Amino acid sequence: MNKIKIETEIIKLDAFLKWAAIASSGSEAKFYIQDEMVKVNNEICTQRGKKLKAGDIVNFDGVDYEII
Repeated sequence: MNKIKIETEIIKLDAFLKWAAIASSGSEAKFYIQDEMVKVNNEICTQRGKKLKAGDIVNFDGVDYEII
């Protein structure tokens, strides 16, 4: 599992995908989210603005990313 440190208390899902270098742009992040390719805490998430915090786990392409 990859641990990704964020600089703020919360981060939106689309911004997190860019921060973690999963997506190279906002439009790419939007595509991944809308196509149900992203899970948050083991549930598919289609909300670009989903607020994430420390302890949340994002899964993309079979890889887990824990927010710290």
